[in-house]
Amino acid sequence: TTAISRTALVTGGSGGIGKACAAKLCELGYNVVLSARRPDPLRAAADELGPRYIGAAASDPDGFSEAIGPLEIIDLVVHAAGALGGTYARKQTFEQWQAIIAANLDSCFVLTSATLPKMRPGSRFIFISSSAAHEPMMARTAYSASKAGMNAFARALALEVDRDGIAVHIVTPGPVETEMLQDVPFEMNAIQVADVADAVAWLDTVDPSVDLPEIRLHAVRRGPFARDPVVPEEARRRADSSIAEKS
Repeated sequence: TTAISRTALVTGGSGGIGKACAAKLCELGYNVVLSARRPDPLRAAADELGPRYIGAAASDPDGFSEAIGPLEIIDLVVHAAGALGGTYARKQTFEQWQAIIAANLDSCFVLTSATLPKMRPGSRFIFISSSAAHEPMMARTAYSASKAGMNAFARALALEVDRDGIAVHIVTPGPVETEMLQDVPFEMNAIQVADVADAVAWLDTVDPSVDLPEIRLHAVRRGPFARDPVVPEEARRRADSSIAEKS
């Protein structure tokens, strides 16, 4: 099947990993449809890249289902929508917890429920997870739990839809240099959004007879291909504040 004949729905397509995946798929000739909850960034991304777009939160059952109604067939679903948030469990409110769980985990069910009837043998899901699914982050209990839940959801879904010829993959990156990363209070080795997009595009070339549950991507930390560490804005702010207190 050629890429030009495949329709790809990319959630979180207004920026970050989602936008990079959409750009790569557009480049390869897919019929790309972007979705995101923020209308202005979504419209700007669509204007830049050229695909169709639908404004809908992937965690809104009725709104999302209605928004993708006009799509008859979906060959590839890339679920990149999500949120990095939360704080220490002792400080976090239940509302903050619910917001992260809804964005990262409830959205998996909402998305699947809406798109599965439109998929066919040879279609596939790709869920964009996080290394926090395997290595939980301090002060990010909701985020860590939601991403671990995403991975479990995806593997359970794979067992359900394999009989229909539908594949399910998880892409689990370590830190990725996006705006979301700027709130992290320490420097780190990060990969680029294009690295994730390349992995996503490659996954849709894997033969449907092959089960490839998960790909993990991490930045090289040593050697000739290691990139300079990323110092997020929050890390810079804390460093500057510490220097000011000592002076």
